[in-house]
Amino acid sequence: MRIVAKIVKWLLGLVVLAVIALAAWLYVAPPELIRVGSGYSAKIVCSNVFIAGRDADEVLGVDVQAPGHPLLRLMQVSVDKEKGTVSAGLFGVFGKSVAVVRDGLGCAVVPDGNIAAAKAVTGAALTPAPPPGALWPEGDRVDASQNPEIAKILDDAALTGPGMRAVVAVKNGRIVAERYGDGFSEKSPLLGWSMTKTVNAAIVGTVVKDGKIAMTNSGLFGPWKADGRAVISLADMMAMSSGLEFNEDYGDVADVTRMLYLEPDMASFAESKPLTGDVGKVFSYSSGTAVMLSRLWQDAIADRDQALAWPRVALFNPLGMQSAVLEADERGTFVGSSYLYATARDWARFGQFLLQDGVWNGKEILPAGFVGWMREQAPATKVYGKGQLWIEGPGDEESPGAGVAAGLPQDTYWMEGHDGQSVAIIPSEKLVVVRLGLTPAKLGYRPQTMVAALVKALK
Repeated sequence: MRIVAKIVKWLLGLVVLAVIALAAWLYVAPPELIRVGSGYSAKIVCSNVFIAGRDADEVLGVDVQAPGHPLLRLMQVSVDKEKGTVSAGLFGVFGKSVAVVRDGLGCAVVPDGNIAAAKAVTGAALTPAPPPGALWPEGDRVDASQNPEIAKILDDAALTGPGMRAVVAVKNGRIVAERYGDGFSEKSPLLGWSMTKTVNAAIVGTVVKDGKIAMTNSGLFGPWKADGRAVISLADMMAMSSGLEFNEDYGDVADVTRMLYLEPDMASFAESKPLTGDVGKVFSYSSGTAVMLSRLWQDAIADRDQALAWPRVALFNPLGMQSAVLEADERGTFVGSSYLYATARDWARFGQFLLQDGVWNGKEILPAGFVGWMREQAPATKVYGKGQLWIEGPGDEESPGAGVAAGLPQDTYWMEGHDGQSVAIIPSEKLVVVRLGLTPAKLGYRPQTMVAALVKALK
């Protein structure tokens, strides 16, 4: 029995040592997957707490953990409102990441831990909201339609989709109907994910109009001039046909998750990628490309402070998008791929702006014909436009003509984002439909049915 007891004690000692060794390894050199998970957790909680004013525990439980990777269920966060930081880690300890809020720029993950340097990067302050007494979009007053058919559509959970947080329908330049999910309202800033790419493309357009950049530009980054990347033009990048390597898989440690959560300088990471396809001939959807576009237009402006203020001064303020916050990475490059927060009404303002061909209150914000060019079919695909817009709707990205088959007008085009974000723009119907929510693709929701029903009801 004594021998058995000694063996048991010896085995228990080995187990304890193994646990200690594992804990030490996770603490000192955590796997990248854990760091990606903690970076994502810190970033999403930070933005929703400091931009949207939501409860940290709710955001962690609902937005981060409920629909995500099993690893995310083990993440714990700590919020320091005085310092403007959120830290996250596995069990709150391992693989810790920190996100920090900056004036005018929302939140950024700080992979290198230099919080002071990240905090020093600031943007333009938000301007006052539009007058509540004036009708939208000049103000924020809405005269809702009394059409019972429209009400029936937006009260149908199957049509608005699981996890719906906001739906806004705009007809003839006025909001005619809107609905909000529990806990959300017309004042709630909501993340557009990849719909940000379209806004970023419009910002490129404002810089083009200012004469600082051109779609024919090539030799875009210094290292590219010495190899085959020299021929990549700005137009190739806008059409997602640069030929550059970039893995857009969000399920693991891929290029996109590494860029968003492990790299302090996202554009430099994306810029380092080699060619893997023929320039202009292969369509490859890439968030890295969108971030590089941000770097290019910011560099074209030259003055750093002016560039950081540009989205607000050149686009958001003229359109009355007072809630809009375009977030930047640790080094100050706007994350033009993914991180724009705005209320549903402000997303609708941007959709209406596109419908009006880049003109607002009679003023040409984008070059003449620029939105029309954005909507043209990209040379390398039949479902994407030349300017960061989708010709086909969510779930139909590989199905040319699917929108028309679903009953939508031929001229329908889309902004699309991760987890169920969409804006449908239909010029022939003078209709814009915004749909925001937390709706993972695995649920199979398609907003096309709701939009088609609204087209018919609003005839």
